Amino acid sequence: MSVILNDQDKTTLRTAAYGAVSLLAAAAGADSPHKIATKGSIALNSATGLVGHVLAEKSSVGDLNGKSTAELADQVLPALTEAMELLKKQAPEEAANFRSTVLVALETGAEARKGGPGPALTEMIRKITEALDAA
Repeated sequence: MSVILNDQDKTTLRTAAYGAVSLLAAAAGADSPHKIATKGSIALNSATGLVGHVLAEKSSVGDLNGKSTAELADQVLPALTEAMELLKKQAPEEAANFRSTVLVALETGAEARKGGPGPALTEMIRKITEALDAA
């Protein structure tokens, strides 16, 4: 069975995935945020399956304009839960793929920080994982 996602569905998935990487970079503060964002985004681009195709499209990722980490989290965490709900409903076989893709991107990004992830990044990864698992 071929799954067809509409443009809004695709934007939700991209916003959630790239938003998670952006949120992790924001949590890093002044400590290597660009490296975290770059490494995490590269990891997202290595996704396969339907998720990989959607993330590889050069389209919008929604409006990620938080002035603080808290404002960004207010956008991204619900988007992660919504993305998982959407996939569980429309493409259940892809839900686990999306979850693992996002978590690998976060781990890859966190490893880019000199000295390892540290407590702030570890806590943000926990919050993102909770949002993924809330669906």
